[in-house]
Amino acid sequence: MNTKAASGNKPKPRLSTERIIAAAAAVADRGGIDIVSMRTVAKELGVEAMSLYYHVKNKEALLDALAEWVAKQFYLPDPSKHWREEMQRSAASRREVLTSHPWGIGMIESRGNAGMVVPRHHDAILGSLYTVFDVRMAAHAFSLLDAYIYGFALTEVNLPFEPGEGHENEMAATLDLGTLPNMRRMVSELMVTGEYSYSAEFEIGLDLILDGLEKFAISNEKQ
Repeated sequence: MNTKAASGNKPKPRLSTERIIAAAAAVADRGGIDIVSMRTVAKELGVEAMSLYYHVKNKEALLDALAEWVAKQFYLPDPSKHWREEMQRSAASRREVLTSHPWGIGMIESRGNAGMVVPRHHDAILGSLYTVFDVRMAAHAFSLLDAYIYGFALTEVNLPFEPGEGHENEMAATLDLGTLPNMRRMVSELMVTGEYSYSAEFEIGLDLILDGLEKFAISNEKQ
């Protein structure tokens, strides 16, 4: 028996919808969502493109599945736990997922056919907010948190440096601060000390939002 030949002819793992979606995510992580196609995903898996159609109807269905794949990684708030802690955990989860997979930022809301994963995530957030707010205020809080989290993640992935690595001051050094007195003050009093990090601003901003919401909830309890 030719053991070398036998070991070199190990069967490839069987194709599945899950493997195809994971491969599509890997392709998107490397080159963005625009390069995701049945052909590029098939190449990632080492198979012919036609074999994918037994598991995924077409490219549009693949993109819908990718939107679901991203949203499934979001933490689902538990309404039996304290709303503020759940909003903090939810926000941190979404930021981590979206900065790890930047192509997902524009897909979560835009893929209307992406099943019930995104609506269920929204429903869980609202369920947690309903424990302290009425429907109208919960809607305001949801919109505020949603805009902040997605906006911060979008800015973070488009920065010309890796957040948290101390390059903020290097970037500021390229500016003509002589014509920007307010920026100059920020650089001289904060950035040059090394204590400033754009990444840290996420939690600070989130706390400011949640502080405001918590004050509103407490004031309503007293009325």
